Amino acid sequence: MTLLELIEAQAARLREAGVSFGHGTTNAFDEAAWLSLWALDLPLDALDEHEADAVDDAGRAKVEALVAERIATRKPAAYLTREAWLQGVPFYVDERAIVPRSFIAELLADATIDAWLSDQTTRVLDLCTGNGSLAVLAAMAWPDVAVDAIDLSADALAVAAINVERHQLGERIRLLQGDGLAPAQGPYDLILCNPPYVNSTSMAALPHEYRAEPELALAGGTDGMDFIRQLLSDAPAQMKPQAVLVLEIGNEREFFEAAFPQLEAFWLETSAGEDQALLLTREALVAAGFGPDDEQGVSP
Repeated sequence: MTLLELIEAQAARLREAGVSFGHGTTNAFDEAAWLSLWALDLPLDALDEHEADAVDDAGRAKVEALVAERIATRKPAAYLTREAWLQGVPFYVDERAIVPRSFIAELLADATIDAWLSDQTTRVLDLCTGNGSLAVLAAMAWPDVAVDAIDLSADALAVAAINVERHQLGERIRLLQGDGLAPAQGPYDLILCNPPYVNSTSMAALPHEYRAEPELALAGGTDGMDFIRQLLSDAPAQMKPQAVLVLEIGNEREFFEAAFPQLEAFWLETSAGEDQALLLTREALVAAGFGPDDEQGVSP
């Protein structure tokens, strides 16, 4: 059996089992390729050059066992391989942190955010950092910037510490534990945040793969905006005058706009369209009534 034939057979098993995707792949073939290449100790980008290679019985057994575990446990593949990739960069991950898949990673890679920054940009905050992937990518994107990374979960920060060390960024990334912006040590030029934003109805309907992740990183309350309401109130006090906040909200644009109709937002293009991520200036937040009372005279 060739590697390609083996992958196609495993993809058929995944489809028949009805597993859900979305943690690094979007379809059965790509998931089967990921699991097969990993089990055979082959580079994940090496399918084209190895697809005609023969796979021996021992190799086939390893692949089949890993796919069987994926089907039986319904865990995301990243929890089985202990690795996830964002924008070509590898990250360690386990069940203590959500599997990284933020669209903000795209915005960092394609320099979309750069137009809102300047040569005076020195401090970035990654709020709800999880396994630390966005903090690492931000540090890579802007070599002269210092990055703070905050998460409520001490377990998630332990995973983030592994990735900070893995990419040798310990001198530029500082991990802080606490609720929301409480441990922040701003002001910052840029805040990145991929918060818990899934509304309660959607939470109840999540596939098993998503339920394998920490609920704390997903559940956003009735309309998905619980964390975001507090964030917008607290953010101006942690932002420099020209700072911006880049926020991911997934499929919750309708709820976001209903909750904050007075807020001027710039919606950012990603591979999933213009509804997944937005940019807010500090000026817009203050104008909409967010921030310290002594700055705009009203409470949000």
